[in-house]
Amino acid sequence: MKIGIAGLGAIGLHVAQELDRGGIPGCELAGISARTADRAAEANATLSKPAPVYSLSEIADHCDIVVETLPPQLFMELAVPTVEAGKELIVLSASQLMGQQALFDRAAETGAKILIPSGAILGLDAIKGAAVGNLESVVIETRKPVAGLAKAPYVIDNNIDLSNLTEPKLVLGGAVTDVAKVFPANVNVAVAVSLAGYGTDKTRMEVWADPSLEKNQHTVRVVSDSSDFTMTIQNRPTEENPATGKITALSVIAMLRQKTSVLQVGT
Repeated sequence: MKIGIAGLGAIGLHVAQELDRGGIPGCELAGISARTADRAAEANATLSKPAPVYSLSEIADHCDIVVETLPPQLFMELAVPTVEAGKELIVLSASQLMGQQALFDRAAETGAKILIPSGAILGLDAIKGAAVGNLESVVIETRKPVAGLAKAPYVIDNNIDLSNLTEPKLVLGGAVTDVAKVFPANVNVAVAVSLAGYGTDKTRMEVWADPSLEKNQHTVRVVSDSSDFTMTIQNRPTEENPATGKITALSVIAMLRQKTSVLQVGT
C-alpha cells in the first residue's frame, strides 16, 4: 500500500522514517506534504530515499492511505480532497471531525474511510464494545501539571488563580462539545473517546490542574450495562516536541502494520 504523510512534525516524521526503513511490512512511503518546501526538504534529508512532495490537495491522488498530522486550521484542505478521491484518511486532529457530518456523508458516497488511531489515549476498543450495549456515562479526565495550564487562554481570560496550589483544582468541566469551544488543548483525545462510544454531547470532559504531576495524565471512566472500567495513561513526551507524546506516532505505525497483518488483536 502507498502511504502519504501530511504534516511532518514529531508524529508525521517518525511515521515517515519508519516507512522509509521498511518497518511497516506491505507499506511504502509514496509522498509527503509540508507547510513549506524547506520543511519538506528537511524531512527528506532524514530519509534514505527522498519521498515525492505534494500539496495537500493532490497527495491523495498518489496514495492509498493519507496520514494527517496537521495544524487544525489546515485539516479540511487535506480531508476534503482525500475523501473526494475515495481514499483512507488516518486522522490525528480528531477534534476537527466535530460537526463534519457532511464529510462523513460524502465519504459514504465515494468509498473513503476516516480512521482515528488510539493516539495518546487508551481503551477505545473497550468503549466500542460497551457501546454495542448501553452506556450510562463516559468521563475523560485530563490532569496537567500546573505549569502546563497557567498560560492557557481560558485560564487567563477567566482569571483562574493556579498559583500556590497544594491539591488538584478543577479548571473546567462539561460536555466535550462545550469544552472544545473554549479549551481546545487536549480535545483530540476527548473527541476520540467520544466518537468511540457516547458522542461529544454526552461524553463529559474534565480538565484539572494537578501540582503533583510532571506529565499529562488522561483517565477514562465508563459505566455501562455490560461493564464498568477505569483506565489511566501518562504519556512520555517526544524529544522534538514536549507537547506530543511518544505513543501517538507509535499508535499510527501499529495501525498501518495491522493493515497487512494476518493476525489482528482488539476490536
